[in-house]
Amino acid sequence: MTAENPEALKFLLTRRSYPARTLTLPIPDRAGIDLILTAAARVPDHGKLEPWRFIVLHKPALQRLAGIVARRAEELNTDPEKRPKSIAQYAQTDLAIIVVLSPKPSAKAPLAEQTYTAGAVCMNLLHAVTALGFGANWLSGWPSYDRVFLTEGLGLAPDETMAGIIHIGSIGETAPDRPRPDLGRITTWVSA
Repeated sequence: MTAENPEALKFLLTRRSYPARTLTLPIPDRAGIDLILTAAARVPDHGKLEPWRFIVLHKPALQRLAGIVARRAEELNTDPEKRPKSIAQYAQTDLAIIVVLSPKPSAKAPLAEQTYTAGAVCMNLLHAVTALGFGANWLSGWPSYDRVFLTEGLGLAPDETMAGIIHIGSIGETAPDRPRPDLGRITTWVSA
């Protein structure tokens, strides 16, 4: 058993996401981003495959992606009333990091396990951002699944997908915390 770490437990019990639209400047500098990425990469990784990679997006890149989202929304005939929200997810952000699921051939680690580790990278990234005193929000949305957007906008290979886009910034307005799960409803105890 290792030594207790009440501060780490308190951190985990109070961690929360902040709506991307409320995140403002300033954003982490290059050294802060490098630290965030280093922490994000410290996840369980069966087979040491590193089946993920990062794309760091600053405002100009996010503006370009917002234009692609607008064009694709029209081409795909998405609900016109929902388009502004999809476009704003990119247009109104100053910094975002995309975690790309980049699966590797492996006899030991099936795609499901590689997907889980990419999700763990997203969660570690959120923790690192919060630990540095910034706010973050892990989002997806239809562009995350649109092959044209992934290829044209992000340069993803055909076998790669977006595990998540994490929006990062200073905490502006604070929205109320969301209700948390009822552990009694979702937990089964097995003792024999």
